[in-house]
Amino acid sequence: MRDWLKSLGHEYIVTDDKEGPSSEFQKHIKDADVLISTPFHPTYLTKEIMDTAKNLKIAVTAGVGSDHVDLNAANERKITVAEVTGSNVVSVAEHVVMTILTLVRNYQPSHEMITSGNWQVSNVARDCFDLEGKVVGTIGAGRIGYRVLQRLKPFDCKELLYYDYAELPAEANKAVGARRVEDLNEFLSQCDVITVNAPLHEGTRNLINKDTLKHVKKGAWIVNTARGAICNAEDIAAAVQSGQISGYGGDVWNVQPAPKDHPWRDMQGPRGRGNNMTPHMSGTSLDAQARYAAGTKEILDNFFHGKPQTPANVIVENGQYATKAYGQRK
Repeated sequence: MRDWLKSLGHEYIVTDDKEGPSSEFQKHIKDADVLISTPFHPTYLTKEIMDTAKNLKIAVTAGVGSDHVDLNAANERKITVAEVTGSNVVSVAEHVVMTILTLVRNYQPSHEMITSGNWQVSNVARDCFDLEGKVVGTIGAGRIGYRVLQRLKPFDCKELLYYDYAELPAEANKAVGARRVEDLNEFLSQCDVITVNAPLHEGTRNLINKDTLKHVKKGAWIVNTARGAICNAEDIAAAVQSGQISGYGGDVWNVQPAPKDHPWRDMQGPRGRGNNMTPHMSGTSLDAQARYAAGTKEILDNFFHGKPQTPANVIVENGQYATKAYGQRK
């Protein structure tokens, strides 16, 4: 990327010093025409920062998920926001299924038993279940949620459900055999496993909280690889620690990087189970990195040469939302 940009006569500045008014990011954003960030260790592009970035014309997310950008402010400033849509959907879907299995099979405590030198099979087998015969539901059945449903089909789950603002296309739904549940609380009450695969916007922020958790089956598992702020951190931790839910796993946090005292770092259920958290890594496999590097280069090339962007990659443009993914739904 650096050599390519240099060959075109552009200056390319890379930094991970992003916090505070004296940071390298805030120093250079004032003159930048283009900002490239990632959702994994994001640069938060707020209205206040945009007000200092008089030359900024496009903000590119090297990956999927642009909620680290104040999209309304970007519209006001007519800054284009684009991302590499679809670049890591397989990577995230695989991570979701892996996390579901590690929770349901009680893998983490079993592994820790071995590394600590112990061998009490009954202590971990008592919390180990089969995925077969369980009801699994996804909040969001878009590019990632649908691929999760596809990958769950061979496990012979009792039923696959989805909660989304729209029906799946008939052929797509036929392929996975999923049932849509339109009421969130009804959806939650039916699932043994809940996986969150929705974008973060005004309608999904804090969607899973102490009130909605009351409708979740006792002993259910929740997996969130979408955005941490969709689930209330304190309420999830309390539900795990009390045994209300059997476990919570995923890779997204409401603050990233997560502070050392974040409640999801050390939450545990009554028998030391139920925490399958990782850093935000599900969408950044080496295969995904290659895809979103190529996609970022394509977006930049279109921008430099005045060519239209691939429609699926555009979040906001010319002062308007170009997608329904961030709550712009009618």
